[in-house]
Amino acid sequence: MEALTIPPERAERWYLALMAPNVKGPQYAWLDPSRLYCNQQALKDCIEDLLQPFCNDTIDLVAGIDAMGFILGAAIAYRLGKGFLTIRKEGHLCVETKSRAFVDYTGRQKVLEMRTDVVKTGLQILLVDQWIETGGTMEAAIALVEQQGGTIAGIATICIEDSEGGKRIKEKYKCSTCVPDLMQPQFNNKYLETFKAFEEKSSSGS
Repeated sequence: MEALTIPPERAERWYLALMAPNVKGPQYAWLDPSRLYCNQQALKDCIEDLLQPFCNDTIDLVAGIDAMGFILGAAIAYRLGKGFLTIRKEGHLCVETKSRAFVDYTGRQKVLEMRTDVVKTGLQILLVDQWIETGGTMEAAIALVEQQGGTIAGIATICIEDSEGGKRIKEKYKCSTCVPDLMQPQFNNKYLETFKAFEEKSSSGS
């Protein structure tokens, strides 16, 4: 399926088939979710699906995690008519911040920072990232929000893998993903059936 093609009949979560497999080796993530953002209808449908569980909920602010969470987070904030807060990697915010260390999905130690002049006690915040693999990044972001008195209204992300951290997050917070239950094992195993189309295209040389 070409990145910009919109099928005449869009099946449930059709846009997941646009995501491309890793062809560069283990130092990279196992797939490229951002390929679906290139398709205007896929991006729109993805956002609508992520927001559906929160349609009757109070959300005061949307927060996105550096860096890919900025894409979905900003789009969701615009769709809701809400402000957008960036939770950044260490060293990018030139204002007073709180920080939280974590270990990311590659096993590397990193630090997230969040400004201190926006989140107040009781503010209902929708946290957005592109993906949750081990949960370390999201748990650090949650801690920053809650440290300043904010309330996690929900978590929206394309996928939450069934890792230890992913399960903790799903047990404690209201979460929205784009992955149907029947497809979850494919994501946990880091291989989608739709990858076969990419492999066939690659082997044919087209």
